[in-house]
This record gives sequence, structure tokens and C-alpha cells, in this order.
Amino acid sequence: MHPFLEQLKALPNGSRFFRCAFQVNTFDYVLRHKHPTAYKSEDEYNKAIIKACRDADIEVIAITDHYRIRGAESLANAARAAGIVVFPGFEAVTREGVHVLCLFDPAKTFDAVQSCISACGVHDDEEASPLGELSAGELLDNCPKWEMQCIVAHVASAGGLFRALQAGKARSAIWRHEELAACAIPGPVNDAPEDVRPILKNTDPAYHRDRHISVLNCGDVKSPDDVSRGGAWCMVKMTEPTIEGLRQAFLDPSSRIRLASDPGPEEHVEFIGMAWETEGFLRSCRIHFNENLNVLIGGRGSGKSTVIESLRYVLGLEPVGDDAKDIHNGIISGVLKSGTKISLLVQSYQPDRRRFLIERTVPDPPRVIDENGDVLKQKPIDIVRGTAVYGQNELAELARSPEKLTSLLYRFVAVDGAADERYQDLQEKLKESRQGILDCIGKATKVDEQLAALPALTETLNRYRAAGVEEKLKSRDVIVKAEAIISTAKQRLQPVRDARDGLLEAVDVDADFISEVALKELPAAELLKGLGATITRLKAAVEEAQKLLANALAVAESEIASVASAIDTEKKASQQAYEAALRDLQRDKIDGNEFIKLRQDIERLSPLQGQKAALETRQKAFEQRRRNDLAAWEDLKRETFQRLEKAAKKVSRELPDRLRVTVRYGADRTALLDLIKQRPGRFAEASAAIAKKEQLSLGALAEALRAGKEPLNKEFGIPTAQGEKLAAAGPELPMLVEELDLPHVTEIELNVGAERAPPEWRKLGDLSTGQKATALLYLLLLDAEAPLVLDQPEDNLDNRFISEGIVPRIRAEKRRRQFIFSSHNANIPVLGDAELIIGMRAVGEAGDGHADVPPEHMGSIDKKSVAALAEEILEGGKEAFMQRRKKYNF
Repeated sequence: MHPFLEQLKALPNGSRFFRCAFQVNTFDYVLRHKHPTAYKSEDEYNKAIIKACRDADIEVIAITDHYRIRGAESLANAARAAGIVVFPGFEAVTREGVHVLCLFDPAKTFDAVQSCISACGVHDDEEASPLGELSAGELLDNCPKWEMQCIVAHVASAGGLFRALQAGKARSAIWRHEELAACAIPGPVNDAPEDVRPILKNTDPAYHRDRHISVLNCGDVKSPDDVSRGGAWCMVKMTEPTIEGLRQAFLDPSSRIRLASDPGPEEHVEFIGMAWETEGFLRSCRIHFNENLNVLIGGRGSGKSTVIESLRYVLGLEPVGDDAKDIHNGIISGVLKSGTKISLLVQSYQPDRRRFLIERTVPDPPRVIDENGDVLKQKPIDIVRGTAVYGQNELAELARSPEKLTSLLYRFVAVDGAADERYQDLQEKLKESRQGILDCIGKATKVDEQLAALPALTETLNRYRAAGVEEKLKSRDVIVKAEAIISTAKQRLQPVRDARDGLLEAVDVDADFISEVALKELPAAELLKGLGATITRLKAAVEEAQKLLANALAVAESEIASVASAIDTEKKASQQAYEAALRDLQRDKIDGNEFIKLRQDIERLSPLQGQKAALETRQKAFEQRRRNDLAAWEDLKRETFQRLEKAAKKVSRELPDRLRVTVRYGADRTALLDLIKQRPGRFAEASAAIAKKEQLSLGALAEALRAGKEPLNKEFGIPTAQGEKLAAAGPELPMLVEELDLPHVTEIELNVGAERAPPEWRKLGDLSTGQKATALLYLLLLDAEAPLVLDQPEDNLDNRFISEGIVPRIRAEKRRRQFIFSSHNANIPVLGDAELIIGMRAVGEAGDGHADVPPEHMGSIDKKSVAALAEEILEGGKEAFMQRRKKYNF
């Protein structure tokens, strides 16, 4: 798909889950303990065990025979040859009879492990299962010195801690031992014996530990069939299988240990990797992201914000606030610069599992490329819908915008395509009815203006009649009436002519959508194919109708022209009599032409009365249709609000004692006030009255605008003079008011009380900048599928909120979605247990410096080079950390 993809594969992308079996036994163990076996030789047994491990996707094993290591060499070599990582070790049986698995780093030599066995007081291989000289506490004390990790084996079964020792201080002391980090059971914690279950859950006061024990599944494997048992293996998250990886995993079991019975990670949209092609600051940078928590660390000027803004830019997302836009644009133009190409590989799971490459070259728009190399019409956000990117201090800007706050809630509202279509359809229908009503009113007004002259004309005509003029000019008078009829007949043809011309354009009757490709694998394909013939017949009927209309129009035009010609002949025949009558009238000082013109005007205006009645009927039809659409419009707006209100309640439920969210219906009246301000005149008091009204019905306001100043004053408190102006604004204003969809206002309250103290709720507007950011972070961190990208989310936050509120949410949500943060705060990558820490640095001379991300600076905290980098950047170095520890007296 792209050259940099191969480069990504060579880059570390942090920790991941390895399937581990920590109690694999040798062939010698099977024979020594007389376990039944179908294998006659060690080689056969080893091959069968390795195959079973490969079939079960087990990548890591520990070989733990009873105080023996020498007999494990051939099994270890076979496993390593098959690509399986081996932790050498042994199973100790302490002086009290407690069974403990002792694991060492894969790089540890067998001789070094043997020396530890000897230190346990075991020197003789003759005994099948010897008892060591060390107590459980003494064995655990040696963990740091021997660089060993211990697992209390089958803790609730024979030989396990809770069966080998009686309840009491001695057993409790071993359980609470600082170096004991893990224990083994055969299944889920909830299936453990009743006397042991509260201890494992850390709810038994007599056995309470400051740090939870890591509960593992690692039962005895002494045959290939044992490998497939659920209790034989578990999942351990590590950057690489090392003893440090195990130590970190056992320190943080909720993040790094998963039993066979636990649900697996949920599939979610993820950014796989990113690359820059440029001669600029990010030259040759490549990042292979982890699917969970990624944290960029580094000194100022190392390029962390440039990575974040590059992500935003390649996705085509716009910053929220003005300050954020300025920062974003400054980084794109001043740091990335024109010609820089950003490539982002994305993994999508809906509707199917597929990869997409998103590319963008500054300053061109982004493009989406599929796995076949085809450039798609889709935008990046169509592929990674719901992805959110926020820069430094952008959350503070977001908190100042009620509309943007409400947009956050829509992340928790299920997409309803049908509702969106109805919304657009109703908006268009209301616009059409408004334009139709205004058109009828406009035309009716013109008709009224013309008809206003008719009474005077009729009165004048009556005077001419009284003077006998009508009788003397009767021959021409009837011609005028006939000509008026012909003129009206011609006018009646125009709508039919318009219908003919627009018939085919207005109706989509092509059958192109019924193709062989479209019908492939569809049910009732033959019946569906028959619809093509149906559409073809319909198209033929439409074409025939157009021809019929054209022919009918031609006939009508011809017949009207024939009648007009006959009338014209009559008019010419009566011309001499008409002229003679005019001369007679002139002798009586009467203008006959004026009478004829008067008759023509009256005949022209008379049909307008019927046109006015038709306009009134049409207007009533538009009004009825509009009333129906308005009812549907209000219902749809209410349904949308109810979905949003449901989302607000869901957020409040999921963040109990942290955040409360409520939504006020249509409370953002900016659009309504802007509509009023567009009217000529001063409406400050009217706007203020509308703004402060607690409950506002747009429908009631529209009716009051139609009714006049008194209802506006009585029901809405609008001053009489301004109400009179608004009522006189015409019929369009109330209809525009009806069509508004005022945004709902989200109100957020944060509990600022101390942990485990009674809640102390405070509204967002009354919070400090840091508290506002905390509240919004809670919202952003809630359950979603799309990645969340934040530049220094800890800005303006105090560490208590980070450690007690934000970090637990990150830990809870990271298995369901991807996070990419930049941070200077150790709590986020360390306590949040980032799967990938990315250490960035600036290298080179000023003016020609550039960012660098060495592979050794990519990994989780269990990678020594990464841990050292985090210690230096986030803690100020080991000495500074130890000084603080001493001052706090930890």
C-alpha cells in the first residue's frame, strides 16, 4: 500500500498481550512422578508439547520442575527454536510446604538458576519433590537479589499457600509480603473457594494488601492436552517477555493481566502508524502506534504538538476555538510548511475489517486510499467517524461555548439516518410552503392593486351606457369581449406548456440502478430484475405523455389562432361601421375610443377576480400543508432532544459522584435574536425580553407576531412600540420563527468535593479553568470507539484530579479505544500504564534542527531505555525523584 508500512513493522509499538503458560513440566518430571504418558522419549514429548503450544497460540512458557533446571534444557531449546520465549525457573516447595513458581529472565543461564536452587538448600536430584530449607518469607526476600519473580502456585489447592498453612499471622504475613506479586488459581476469581475468594479480591481485612495481588491461570502442563485447558495459561501484557516485563505486569494486574475467562479487548478504530515526508522539522519521523494508550513525552520544542496537529491536519479536522486555530495554522505553515506529506494508516472494523491510507500534502486537501490503491470519494472522518483531536488549552476554549458542549453529547447519541433525512425533508418542505404562501400573497396583492381600479372603471362605463354609447359601438364592443376571451385562453396554455417542458427533467425514471452487479447475490433477483421493465414502461409512458401534451398544445394553439383569425376578420368587416359610429359620437363631443379602451380594461381585469379566488384557495392549501409539516417538525425536534437528554442521563450515570449533565430544550436563542436584529429598527428591549423568558414556544411567538402588538406585549413582555414594528414586518417573519431549530444548551456540574466526602456540585461557569478542563475530560474519556487525541490534557489540572479521576477513566476505557496524548505529567503514562511511550527529542543546530524518535525511545515502562527516559523527562531524574521521596517521607 505504501513504502512506509514496511518501515512501521520494524518499529516497536509498545506492550501487547502475550499468551503465557508458566508451569510447563519436563518429560523427566512426568516419568519421575509416574504421570501417564503416551510418549516413549523426551524428543517425542517435547515435540508434542511445542505443537500444542503453537496450536493454542502460546508464545511464552516457563519451565518449572521441582527444584530442577538441568533436565529442562532440551525442552527449552526446542521451544526457542519454534519461536516460543522461555522463562527458565523451578518450582520451590518451602520449609512450610508452600509451592512457589520461581521465574527468571529468558537471558538467565541455567547455571545461574541452578545456583539459586542450591541457595534454597537443595543439592540432591534423587528425591522426586524435595523440600527446601528456606521459608516462604525467606524465599521471597531473595527476589530482588536473584532478579526473580515468584508466583504462589495453585494457591487454593493442595500445596498452595491457603492449604499448606493454617489461617493466622504467619499466612497473612506471607500473603502481604512486599515481594509477593502473583498467585495462581485454575479459573476465574469468582470460582475460587469461598474462604479464599475475599482474599483474592482484597476485601478480607486480615489479608488486605496495599497493592492487589496478580491472579494468574498457570496450572501444571504435563501433557499436550493440558495446554488447551483454560486454567493452564493467561495473558500478560509486556513490551517484550522479560523478567522486568513480568515485574511490571504483576505490579499492575488490572491493566496487564487477563485470565482465559476474561473478555478480550473490543475492536475499535485505530491509527496504526504515521509518517512524514519532508525536509522540515519532522523529517524521516515514523511512529508505530499502539491500539490502546500512547503518550508522547519530550522536552519543549521536541515536536509533540507538531505530531498532534499533524494528526488533526491529515484528518481534515478543524480546531474548535480561535486560539486553537491560530496555534494549529501556525504549526502547519511555520513548522510543517508547504510540501510536507503526512501519511496515516488507519484500521477500521465497521462494517468490515479494512485498512485505509490517509494522505495529505500541505496545503492540499486530504485523500483516502483503500487497500487496492484506489482513491476514494470518502473523507477521512467518514472512515474514523467520531475521532476527536484537541490541542493545548483547547478544552478551556471548548468550555466557553454552550453549542460546542452540546456537540460533545452527540457522541453518545446513536446515529439515526432516517431522522436526519426527515429533518432535511421537513426543512425543505417548510421552506417550500413559506415561499408558496409568500408567492400567493404577493400575487394576490398585485391582483388587488389592479382590481382596485375596477369599480371606477365600471362606474364610468355605466355613464357611457346611459349616454347610449354602448349601443352605438355595439359591433366593436362585442369584438373587445371576444378578444378578451382569446387572450385568457392563451394564458391558460402556459402552465400546460411549463408542465410539458419540465416533465422528464422533474421525474427520474432511469433503470440504471438495476444492474447485474447490483442484483448479485440478492434474494428474488429475477423479480427485482423485472422492475427494470417496470421502470422502462413508466419512462415510455412519461415520454408518451409529453408527446400527447405537445400535440394537445399544438392543436389548442392552432384552434385558438383560428378563432382569433375569425374574430380579426369580423373586426375588419365592422371597421367602417365602427369609424362611422365614432364620427357620430364626435359630433356629440363624445370620445368613442375612450369607451372602447374602457371596455378593454374592464374585460382585462374581470378574469382577475377568478384568479384571486384561485390564489386564495392555493394559499389555504399551502397553509394546511404547512400546519401538518410544523406538527411533524415539532415532534422531530422533541424526539431529537429526548435522545440528547437520554445521552446526558447516561453520562451522569456512568460518572456518578464525578459529573452531572443536563440539557435545556432550545435554550440557545442566538439564532432567534439574530433574526429579530435583521429587521430594520431598534429591538434591544424586545430581544432582552425574549432572551430572559424561561419557557419559550416558537409557535406561540409566531402566532403573537401575526396577532399584533398586544399579544407580543402581554405574552412575551415586548414593548408596545417595538411589538408594533415586529407585527408590521409582514407574514415572512413568523414563518421564519416557526422554522427555527434552537440549539439545546448543555449544563455541566462537577463534583469538586474531596474523595469519599459528600458531593459538592458546582456549575461549569463557576469553575476554575482547570476544573472546567477536568469536567470536559471526563466527557471525552467516556465510552466511544474512535480515537481520542489530546495535547497535554493535564494543562491547568491539579494532580489530585489527574490521579483520582482522569487516570482511572483512561485505564478503564483504553481497552475499548485508542488514546494518543502528549504529556509532561508522569501520572498519565506511568499510572495510566501507557502501552506505548514515545520519547521525542530535538537534534541538530538551531535553524536546522529537527525532531527525532529513536526506536529505543519507543515502548512501555517495562523497557529499560524507555523507563530511564521517562524518569529523566517526567521526574527530573532519579536523584530528583528520590529527594522528593525523602522530603515526603515515603
